[in-house]
Amino acid sequence: MTTSGADDQNAIQILIDELKSEDIQLRLNSVRRLGTIAKGLGPERTRNELIKFLIECTEDEDEVLLALAEELGNFVEFVGGSEFAACLLPPLETLATVEETVVRDKAVESLRKIAEAIPSDKFEESFIPLLKSLSQGECFTSRTSACGLYSVAYPRSSDVVKKELRDRFGTLCSDDTPMVRRAASSNLGNFASQMDKEQVKSELIAIFINLAQDEQDSVRLLAVENCVAIGKMLDTQENTSLILPTVRSCAQDKSWRVRYMVATHFCALCQAMGAEITKTELLAAFVKLLRDTEAEVRTAAAYKVTGVCELIPQEMAIKQILPCVRELVSDSSQHVRAALASVIMGLAPVFGKENTKQHLLDLYLQLLKDDYPDVRLYLISKLDAVNKTIGIEMLSQSLLPAIVELAEDRQWRVRLAIIEYIPLLASQLGVEFFDEKLSNLCMTWLGDSVYSIRDAAINNLRKLTEVFGIEWAQQNIIPKVLALYTHPNYLYRMTTLFAISGMAPVVGSDVINHSMLPLVIRMAQDSVPNIRFNVAKTLQTLLAYVDGSVAQTQIKTCLTQLYEDQDRDVKFYANQALNAL
Repeated sequence: MTTSGADDQNAIQILIDELKSEDIQLRLNSVRRLGTIAKGLGPERTRNELIKFLIECTEDEDEVLLALAEELGNFVEFVGGSEFAACLLPPLETLATVEETVVRDKAVESLRKIAEAIPSDKFEESFIPLLKSLSQGECFTSRTSACGLYSVAYPRSSDVVKKELRDRFGTLCSDDTPMVRRAASSNLGNFASQMDKEQVKSELIAIFINLAQDEQDSVRLLAVENCVAIGKMLDTQENTSLILPTVRSCAQDKSWRVRYMVATHFCALCQAMGAEITKTELLAAFVKLLRDTEAEVRTAAAYKVTGVCELIPQEMAIKQILPCVRELVSDSSQHVRAALASVIMGLAPVFGKENTKQHLLDLYLQLLKDDYPDVRLYLISKLDAVNKTIGIEMLSQSLLPAIVELAEDRQWRVRLAIIEYIPLLASQLGVEFFDEKLSNLCMTWLGDSVYSIRDAAINNLRKLTEVFGIEWAQQNIIPKVLALYTHPNYLYRMTTLFAISGMAPVVGSDVINHSMLPLVIRMAQDSVPNIRFNVAKTLQTLLAYVDGSVAQTQIKTCLTQLYEDQDRDVKFYANQALNAL
């Protein structure tokens, strides 16, 4: 054996020894390097030795087992390709029966990968026995995992085996253990998608209805997603007779969790059931959900208001949904109001210009003044949708006063959202309107007590310069920014330097050479060390925007003086800037 070969074998042996270590971290690290071990061993030894060894390692801490289940899913190449993929099934079968849910789920995920890799001529003899074994396992964990494998096994099986799989899945759906029925219900939709429509109607619908009427609400609530999955496969008439009764039942279920699921998936239900059923049947159910006694249900329904309105005629939305929206605007739950605020701006393009002005503007104003900051925040972030519908003139007349008021909101995140919206608003309002209404506001933010606001205000000025041009900035912004350098509070003086660095890319070399650079050099004499080392950092930033002669004379001279400073931070940043010259 060559020296390198011996070294490889030693390294592999160390990894294998670590798999047996009492230290969990060593075992975990070794599992995560199983691919390295397998490469060193080669496909044959991996199949004959490593996989057998791993079967013995399936009684370990959950963290190690989770990593093992994940690694084995990507192991096909290490055992010699798809031809030998079936040898990975035994350890994963064991992992699919452990008590910890996340380990079982990962094992099922990996088993699905392996199932797709197994050649067709070997599939039934290798994978189907595993599925039968899991389905008949004494422990519920085994049967729970089996439920997630039927949809991958079914399309690769013969007609005879398919019939057997349908029967076995039906048995799992009526299992005595609620966790198994829940697992079966959560996989029913995927299984149905692999079956023929007629088989779904003749065999699966009855199972679906039984699960939807289960005594456990944790099982019943999964019927909602199955309504969507199966509903997509059926036509309007079939949905009316086979699926709609279950949708109605779930929407009125005594458990709020089931009603919550209906609200959460309502748009998907509408799309699956079709436009006609949505208008005649589902809309009334949605109205009830918007007025549900449980705040959690109203919150979930509120999130879907705009989505549902997009699926129905405008007049129906105004007549049936709008009254509920009016009620939700003043709902007792702040979470309901926040959910509504996150989508209500999207109603403007659905309602159109005139209906928005007539019905929605008052609601927007009410929400902009809400006590809960998240409500105000959501409204501000979606103003653009309203602007596109009603136009900037109407927006400025109706909502701008409230927006200006929010610019001084006590919650800094609300102020931040306003700042980020200003450049867009400015481009739409025009320079004259902006100078009159919002210019002073933008300067006020530079002195905010919160650093994030000051930083955003500087970015805002840069974007405004891009919108209105350098000449406008020279007349309206730059003199005010530079004037801050005389402020007695050093944070304002610091803001001047940050603003110069932030605006340098957009103001041009002429402004930098004649206005900004002389001021920065003057500030090198400031008594506060934090100002002086930020002067060094600002000068380094300006190097990219001035010509070489200016850099080698004015900037270098100033930096050299700062390098002699007694403060070590000033000295450090001055040296950093000098090195960049």
